[in-house]
Amino acid sequence: MCGRFSLTNTWEEMFEYFSLVRPVESGPPMPPRYNIAPTQPIVIIRRGEDNRRQGLLVRWGLVPSWVKDPDDFTLLINARSETATEKPSFKSAMNHRRILIPVSGFYEWQRFGGHKKSQPFWVTSPKDKIIAFAGLMETWLGADGSEIDTACILTTAANDNFASIHKRLPMVIQQNDFDRWLDCKQFQSRHIHDMIHPAPNDYFTPVAVSDDVNKVTNNTVSIQKPINVTRETQIDLDAPQDIDQPKLI
Repeated sequence: MCGRFSLTNTWEEMFEYFSLVRPVESGPPMPPRYNIAPTQPIVIIRRGEDNRRQGLLVRWGLVPSWVKDPDDFTLLINARSETATEKPSFKSAMNHRRILIPVSGFYEWQRFGGHKKSQPFWVTSPKDKIIAFAGLMETWLGADGSEIDTACILTTAANDNFASIHKRLPMVIQQNDFDRWLDCKQFQSRHIHDMIHPAPNDYFTPVAVSDDVNKVTNNTVSIQKPINVTRETQIDLDAPQDIDQPKLI
């Protein structure tokens, strides 16, 4: 699953790549973020009421609308794309509130049998400067009229090249599929099954990085610096342990 990612692209780059509606007045520049974690605000792209694409900030960690108290609910940062239409937490959003989540890259941890420490990897794409993750959005309404916009990242089974690191992979939407993914009125979940698949084997490039990324407050480009793995680690890279995913996703 995806538990950390980075977004260092500018608003201008995202306006162009996603064909977003431009605000009347430009806001302050968006600072680069190298270590985005759950509960933090993230940029998402959605289809607005005027059918144009909008960019906005929401909290990472989906809270279904039926939850009474979000403080007593475990945030859902990921959802399995293969079963999202069957799960009460995701079914409505899969049909009505599909979104894109722009990222520059993400981090994944490989767990080894008998090892206490995991090896983090920084994962980017040589094909796209901006990666568009598939996501879902929900707006939680409180009894006092308060609103919280939340989102999660959809995942697929890992492709062959990534399976040695982790068995799940964020689901990617290609640029020519943006309209169909975001248009929930015309294309319900049964119309987008062909889009639910792992990214091609050559889409992602993972490199080993230090465990500095483990600490959320480390938010500098230095956490993405490649490191050399030991021979012992390299052996384990070829034979990872199968780690079960949480049942909610």
